Amino acid sequence: MSDATLGRRLLAEALGSAFLAAVVIGSGIAAQRLSPGAVGLELFENAAATAAGLFAVISMFGAVSGAHLNPVVSLVDAAFGGLRWPVAAAYIPAQVGGCVAGAVVANLMFSEPAVTISTHHRASSGHFLSEVVATAGLVLVIFALARTGRSHLAPAAVGSYIGAAYFFTSSTSFANPAITVGRMFSNTFAGIAPGSVAPFVAAQILGGAAAFAVIGVLYRGVSPGQAARVVVPHGDMDRP
Repeated sequence: MSDATLGRRLLAEALGSAFLAAVVIGSGIAAQRLSPGAVGLELFENAAATAAGLFAVISMFGAVSGAHLNPVVSLVDAAFGGLRWPVAAAYIPAQVGGCVAGAVVANLMFSEPAVTISTHHRASSGHFLSEVVATAGLVLVIFALARTGRSHLAPAAVGSYIGAAYFFTSSTSFANPAITVGRMFSNTFAGIAPGSVAPFVAAQILGGAAAFAVIGVLYRGVSPGQAARVVVPHGDMDRP
C-alpha cells in the first residue's frame, strides 16, 4: 500500500470520527438546551441524531477507509485477516484523535469552552455489562453483513442498532473506545468522567472479543478477502 493511499484512509478515519463525536456531543448539548429537565426526551433527541449521523458518516467515508471509526472494529477486522495489523494500528490514533477534535468542535459550536472535562460518572456493574453487550452487538451487526454480502446495508444497520442501543442499555451504548475518550472532553449531556473511561474501554474490548468468537462459529469458512468488506467495501485499497 502506498503512503498516499494509507494517508487518505487515515484522513477518512480521522474526519469520520470527528464528525461522529461532533454529532454525538453536539446533539447532546442541543437536547439539553431544547428540552431542559426532560431526560427521556433529551436522550431520544441525542439517539435520533446519532443514528442519522452514523448513516451519513459511514456513507461518506466507507468507500475510502471502510468507515470503521472504532478501534474495536479495526482490531476485529485485523484479527480476521481483512485488515493488516500495521494499518489497524495506524487507524486507532486517527480515530481517537478525530473523536477528541470532534468533541472540541462540538463544544465551540455551542459557545462552550473548547475543553471541559466531564464529571458524569458512569462506572457501575450495569454500565460495564451494557458496554460488553452493546459492543458485541455492534461488531456482530457489521461482520454478519460483511460475511453475507450485504455490506451495503451497514450505514443503515449500524445507525439503527446504535439508536436502539441508546435505550436498551443503561450505558446508552458508547460501544467505541475512541468516542469514549472523546466524550471525556465535554462536560455536557453526552460526557463521561475520566474515571469511567478505563472500565468502559475494557468492557468494549471484551465485547469485541466475544463477538469475534461468535462470528467465527456462525460464519465459518470465510476467506480474508471476504472478511475485508468492512464496514463498506473499499475495493483493493488494502492490497499491495
